[in-house]
Amino acid sequence: MLRFLSRFLGLVFLAGGFVGFVYDGARSIANNGVRMTSLSDLLFTLFKDRASALQGTVEGVAPWLWQILVLPLTLAPAALLGLGLGAILLWLGQPGREPIGFLSRP
Repeated sequence: MLRFLSRFLGLVFLAGGFVGFVYDGARSIANNGVRMTSLSDLLFTLFKDRASALQGTVEGVAPWLWQILVLPLTLAPAALLGLGLGAILLWLGQPGREPIGFLSRP
């Protein structure tokens, strides 16, 4: 069940990353320059109210966590993060390999 969920979420993230690349490509062609949507732009678009409170929440838990981990992640391109997370989830959800040299039939 967890492998199915991992593969399903992996495919969803891969599809989202691909859509993000197409969207960024169309924007880049229209603007005659490279335009990439960062994760912070995507979060502000989807969750307007909660995205502004993200920094205060993270700094309340651990002040060093915002500068070291969360801020670089929010500045990364959203399409690359979606594709990377999707690939990792698909890799984790793949079925186990059959050992070589063992009979699978009686």
